[in-house]
Amino acid sequence: MRIEWMQQETQVDTPKQAQAAGGVSRRGFMKAGAVAGGGLVLGFFLPSGGRFAQAQQAQAKVYQPNAFLHISPDNHVTVQVNRLEFGQGVQTSLPMLIAEELDADWSKVNGALAPAGDQYKDPAFGIQITGGSGSIAHSYIQYREIGAKARAMLIAAAAEQWKVPADQVRTSRSMLLGPAGQKASYGSMADAAMAQAVPASVKLKDPGDFQFIGKPMKRLDAAVKSSGKQQFGMDFKAPNSKVAVVARPPVFGARVAKFDASKAKAIKGVIEVLPVNTDRGGNGVVVIADGYWPAKMGRDALLIEWDTSAVEKVSSSEQMASYKALAQQAGKPARKADTSKLAGAAKKISAVYEFPYLAHTPMEPLNCVVDLRADGCTVWAGSQFQTIDQGAIAATAGLKPEQVVLNTMMAGGGFGRRAVPSSDYLVEAVNIAKVWRAAGKTEPVKVIWSREDDIKGGYYRPSHVHRADLGLDDKGNIVAWDHVIVGQSIISGTPFEPMMVKDGIDATMVEGMGEPYEVPLNLSAHTVKANVPVLWWRSVGSTHTAFVMETLIDEAAHAAGMDPVAYRKKLIGEKGKRHLAALDLAVAKSGYGKKALPKGQAWGVAMHESFNTAIAYVVVASVKNGVPKLHKVTAGVHCNQPVNPLTIEAQIQGAALMGLGMTLPGAAITLKDGVVEQQNFSDYTLARMTDMPVIDVHIVPSHDAPTGMGEPGLPPLAPAFANALFKLTGKRLRKLPFDLASA
Repeated sequence: MRIEWMQQETQVDTPKQAQAAGGVSRRGFMKAGAVAGGGLVLGFFLPSGGRFAQAQQAQAKVYQPNAFLHISPDNHVTVQVNRLEFGQGVQTSLPMLIAEELDADWSKVNGALAPAGDQYKDPAFGIQITGGSGSIAHSYIQYREIGAKARAMLIAAAAEQWKVPADQVRTSRSMLLGPAGQKASYGSMADAAMAQAVPASVKLKDPGDFQFIGKPMKRLDAAVKSSGKQQFGMDFKAPNSKVAVVARPPVFGARVAKFDASKAKAIKGVIEVLPVNTDRGGNGVVVIADGYWPAKMGRDALLIEWDTSAVEKVSSSEQMASYKALAQQAGKPARKADTSKLAGAAKKISAVYEFPYLAHTPMEPLNCVVDLRADGCTVWAGSQFQTIDQGAIAATAGLKPEQVVLNTMMAGGGFGRRAVPSSDYLVEAVNIAKVWRAAGKTEPVKVIWSREDDIKGGYYRPSHVHRADLGLDDKGNIVAWDHVIVGQSIISGTPFEPMMVKDGIDATMVEGMGEPYEVPLNLSAHTVKANVPVLWWRSVGSTHTAFVMETLIDEAAHAAGMDPVAYRKKLIGEKGKRHLAALDLAVAKSGYGKKALPKGQAWGVAMHESFNTAIAYVVVASVKNGVPKLHKVTAGVHCNQPVNPLTIEAQIQGAALMGLGMTLPGAAITLKDGVVEQQNFSDYTLARMTDMPVIDVHIVPSHDAPTGMGEPGLPPLAPAFANALFKLTGKRLRKLPFDLASA
């Protein structure tokens, strides 16, 4: 992985970037929280902003406390990370931002995951959340200002003690240096720095002076994770806690008609078997035991009769057929264009695309520990959604949010499944704690989901159908494009609906359609309801829209008799400069058009922007005995200022492999009579190490404020692969996962 640096003038942060809101007292800063042990503790306030906040203009000037750092007397710097760390690297990259402006000794910097709290809310979203690829994008200035203000306070304290002007005090590697050879560590000056006034504004570093930002930095958590010492949520056990395993209804929202727990109770270690409320109005049976194995064996021994009479029983084949029929009709308009030239077009392309439900399947299944008391509740969970989860826990327990302590645990992946607007798994866990207490028990309860629970447990990427009709003139120009999308909304009925559903259109369902091309796209959508819980999945709507856009553009290029790269560049509009830079970089580094490939291999190209980051992939693929194989991926990445290039490389590698997984046979969640047919990795396919291609990552140089990196690497992979397979087979793939035999 390389950043393709080029010489250019550095840019000084604008006053809007470099200054935080003034008028905040030292007492206000201290309210961000205190860390035991003395030293400098600094928090700060930042106004809301960014894409999400723009949708909430009435709240645009609301100030929320966010984060703080602690410099201890022994010179160690602890950065409170206001996100969930579940593999994306924020426990390193966010401390890098503070350390940069603080002039800290990196060897003495570490990160700690912050619990739920108002002071840790995302400055753009207005809630504490890890999602939307917003960790760095939203906290870039926020965390740098914390470091810069702490440094200014340390300098002021040293200048006061040494009786010298502040501008004569320098800093380097957590040391204060005076004009006459004076030296003091940050730790020794931390208490004195706390007595200084918090500066209303600071000047941030010029990018040309960066010591950490933009440099490849090894992850702070690498050693503990690779050695097995890292404690994840699944590893945590509160003192005297018991383990709970739930028998959930086979059809979403169904209820228990009757159950026999006698065999379960006979298993050694089983303590209680109790009815409990589950998600979506259903209920189930929880087995609580001394450990996971007796709890699981107890659940397996339960005899349950389920009442499914009141709930819809979805079957995937019937659903897909109904979606296809509905796609032939125009839906609610999302984007309007004149399609009158379609009928008389010189060439036409008509296509119907199918996308199945997808499960998140993080490496670590869902889990949490609940200690419910009469006057409060403490929860340990790998939450992506601390603010919403804290509120849901409180409401379920009959408490106020301030009576709930939600500790953020390290998590083994999530991809959206730990950010559920309904807080399903946490609400269920509190319901278990409630029936446990009602049975006269007071020990904390640890709820563990098995892999089967995870795959059958719902909240999938929605299934979708796209219908597209394109018309091209005799020169290959797209003169009309009529497009319909059918699927469930992941936003309707959630707290995000007022901001993200407009005129009946879920913004996530249509995101990325048409971009960055100047084409006459007439776009509409049908939002359907189904008894299948759905949720964002890594890169959200772009999981399907990018595939449709980039395979259709490739098909149009073929119909026009043009090279796919040249055709894309011809269609990219003024707003697509970053796409163009990413595409040019990927093409140049791959050797596309210049290097001859081995016999039986072909190039494929695709690009897409999500979360304000443009990614272009040039791939090399082959087909052997009817089985597609991806050999190499060359990535051009435009995410503006890179913070940690190693993290960017890792995100591209992980997202590309996950995108590849969507193409593999068996990568689908299907239902029959309301029951999910898959249950483990034996019948739900994920990409594995043997599927991993060589991935070469190149970053477009920029000093503009960073954009998102957690999700954008996924969408262009599948279409680039499909475009390469077309060159090898002559078949256009219209559905995921790939099926060359029926294409």
